Amino acid sequence: MLTDTLGLLLSVLVTPASTTDRDAARILLSAARGRFGRLARVWADGGYTGHLVDWSAAQLDIVLDVVRRSDDTRGFQVLPRRWVVERSFAWFLRSRRLVRDYERRPDTGEAVVLWSMAMLMSRRLAARYQCPAAKAGQAA
Repeated sequence: MLTDTLGLLLSVLVTPASTTDRDAARILLSAARGRFGRLARVWADGGYTGHLVDWSAAQLDIVLDVVRRSDDTRGFQVLPRRWVVERSFAWFLRSRRLVRDYERRPDTGEAVVLWSMAMLMSRRLAARYQCPAAKAGQAA
């Protein structure tokens, strides 16, 4: 999943369990680079270390910053930028269909994630915007 700095979904890729995260990230980043020309920096967790950092810089001209937890830290620690995607996962778990793995096909799973984010974003936009007639009715 690729989100913006607010945690809103930019792109999602659901793959079979046999696909590694790094291989899926290459597909996702390539597609995102084509859609979002201004994409320049991506923060990722420790699972995306290795050749992916060099590959994204050389092939896509994207800086991939891996956010790591220090080895001497014990217990919970808030890591910079990593909480954004974790918060997005928490938002998705409010969707009943995403709590369990009901989907058998990856494209159906992607569609459900996109549907869930569309619902979340539309509710937020509706809450921010109130019809002028409704505001006048409240004032009376």
